Amino acid sequence: MTDDALVIFTPSGKRGRFALGTPVLTAARQLGVDLDSVCGGRGICSKCQITPGVGAFPKHGVTVSADALSEWNAVEQRYKDKRGMIDGRRLGCQAKVMGDVVIDVPPESQLHRQVVRKAASARAVQMDPATRLYYVEVAEPDMHEPSGDLERLSAALRTQWQIDGIEAGPQVLRKLQPVLRKGNWAVTVAVFRDHHGGSARLLDIFPGFHDGPLVGLAIDLGSTTIAAHLCDLRDGRVLASGGIMNPQIRFGEDLMSRVSYAMMNPGGDVEMTEAVRASINALAQSVAAEAGVAAGAIVETVVVCNPVMHHLFLGIDPVELGQAPFALATSSSLSLPAREVGLSALNPEARLYTLPCIAGHVGADAAAVALSEAPQESDDLVLIVDVGTNAEILLGNKTRVLACSSPTGPAFEGAQISSGQRAAPGAIERIEIDPVTREPRFRVIGCDLWSDDPGFAEAVAQTGVTGICGSGIIEAVAEMRMAGIVDAAGLIGSPEQTSTPRCQPEGRTYSYLIHDGSAQNGPRITVTQGDIRAIQLAKSALYAGARLLMDEMQVDTVDRVVLAGAFGAHISAKHAMVLGMIPDCPLDKVTSAGNAAGTGARIALCNIGARAGIEQQVKRIHKVETAIEPRFQEHFVNASALPHAVDTFPNLATVVTLPQVSHNTGGGGEGGRRRRR
Repeated sequence: MTDDALVIFTPSGKRGRFALGTPVLTAARQLGVDLDSVCGGRGICSKCQITPGVGAFPKHGVTVSADALSEWNAVEQRYKDKRGMIDGRRLGCQAKVMGDVVIDVPPESQLHRQVVRKAASARAVQMDPATRLYYVEVAEPDMHEPSGDLERLSAALRTQWQIDGIEAGPQVLRKLQPVLRKGNWAVTVAVFRDHHGGSARLLDIFPGFHDGPLVGLAIDLGSTTIAAHLCDLRDGRVLASGGIMNPQIRFGEDLMSRVSYAMMNPGGDVEMTEAVRASINALAQSVAAEAGVAAGAIVETVVVCNPVMHHLFLGIDPVELGQAPFALATSSSLSLPAREVGLSALNPEARLYTLPCIAGHVGADAAAVALSEAPQESDDLVLIVDVGTNAEILLGNKTRVLACSSPTGPAFEGAQISSGQRAAPGAIERIEIDPVTREPRFRVIGCDLWSDDPGFAEAVAQTGVTGICGSGIIEAVAEMRMAGIVDAAGLIGSPEQTSTPRCQPEGRTYSYLIHDGSAQNGPRITVTQGDIRAIQLAKSALYAGARLLMDEMQVDTVDRVVLAGAFGAHISAKHAMVLGMIPDCPLDKVTSAGNAAGTGARIALCNIGARAGIEQQVKRIHKVETAIEPRFQEHFVNASALPHAVDTFPNLATVVTLPQVSHNTGGGGEGGRRRRR
């Protein structure tokens, strides 16, 4: 037994045991957690703010008590009084570890800020927005023909723009009379018309002719990241894009962990709802500021997300999604005032639209991908994989479209990887390993040079080489397979078997050393046997889901593959196929769609016809439930090999020859023992 406390940091996933009384900042530094501080731990700079969790965290195997950190002290109170600090936050230099604890490091406390790579993809969108600006000239009030200002505005809209009937809420009514008089009875109004019909709604009003910004927000609410695109509702231009980490990560990195948190902690769902709404409000203000407009100018928003995020965002307990039959509270699209879901940063009358969910674990984000990539219009058979913590997979053509979700977990995001981290400057994102010397070369985020290029050390002097992100670990494992360092079973060989001293003993297994920065007080970046296993589990789930859809379609091959999502946009087709993440396909037929869910949200924001279309399309998409399909386990086991134990990859063989090696010699002795965990 040990009296040391277990400290788990999110979103990095790094953990360790520390003596009671250890400052959180000290624990973070010893674990290599990216927690900023410039004042030497004196409580002056406030850079080391953290948020401790409380309650049961089944994913991490801990229950955190309210006294897991030392009591709030005078230094923290002084800082909060002078500069302010968000409720629930602590200073990492002041808070001391007093028990097992889960600690979230918010983006603003990270020295190497997360790069949320969900930039808007170029896409021409046919404009037919639900909200438009109309210039109208309104009759002045007349003692002999008494009527209200709203009624005369409504009559003007009917006569001049054929808009019959209009509603207005208290916020707009308060502005109506002074604006009408300021504009000398000529005004510009922002009017929302729902594609389902009904009365039009007055969202805002401006004196005279107003040609200022009319903007909407397309939000891709993922389980790991939240991306937002601020769009001009007049021409569809993306004015600004931004992204942040989903703060719910501290409650669980994957969706089922968050459902478990809600089940085991009364009020846990409310806590997660408040966290994500606050982040969306902050993100809206951030992208609006970047575009040079007020957040109050945002009159409409479209949100796409998976079913668990859908429920938590709307304030619905997700418990039913954690058990069969995985019933949604509603699978229909929703159109409602944004203020009803706590989006207070937007225009007070802003409208919210959520795309429909396809089924229990295939959500509005998958519907958005379908809207963006339109598999139902394809002549050839296309497999669309939205790679993330929970992968959504679509397979289809003009004849039929199938869908499923697959729980890949956070390994593709760099979590649960020994040297893993989120995408940030200094993280390895590309890697090549010489098949003869087994020597690596790599590139890091924020630098275009390779590690063996002249000037690399100087170019990364400020950020350093800090870890390896999701795209980097994928390429690393694939390159190790192509170089014979890892065999088809996923086992890392010994130095004798691989002919490189970079394969080093690690307990009963081996690890491969990519970079040793210890001489400069930096980290040793390795790929361990546990890392290989995490990638095998993730890619097996992804492949098994795709293969299950192919079985349902009664095919063994697909004509083309589309990799969607921020992660999918940053991995090569060759490396994905070497690992067996995707079925065999001509490499030139494997393409990236970027953030397809975000693109679908933008299309729905800018075109109400697209909303009606996807609402009808999701009714025709057939859902395959991986959780209850017995063949999923068979496909999963076969897919654990690299690239696969049964399926062949003839297209891959035309560009890569994988070494036929086995590092599992078995038997007794040190070699045999080291190969079994």
